[in-house]
Amino acid sequence: MQLKRLGHVAICVEDVDRSAKFYKSLGMRLVWKDSDWAYLKAGNDGLALLSPSYKQAGPHFGFVFSERQEIEAAYEELKSSACEVSELHEHRDGTASFYGKDPDGNWFEYLYEPA
Repeated sequence: MQLKRLGHVAICVEDVDRSAKFYKSLGMRLVWKDSDWAYLKAGNDGLALLSPSYKQAGPHFGFVFSERQEIEAAYEELKSSACEVSELHEHRDGTASFYGKDPDGNWFEYLYEPA
């Protein structure tokens, strides 16, 4: 399994619009915004803003894979180990991901990002 890079950090915010505006003022580019979350980038690095109503994940950091087979293999490997993992989820933008917990309870995401 070969990680491409650490792709994003996800934080909880009270007001997605206000926070997106703030991070845009710092030079980040808004990539995606829904009512309950937003995603910004600075170069290849991402920041996800999660509102209190966002239920799919809490604060986490995301690792990126460039090959679909790699994330599927990583999912099967972690699922068969003692690591707690969610289901592998297909996203509407063509990406796919799953969440896991490290030994200290910190959440991480493995994300397949097509070219």
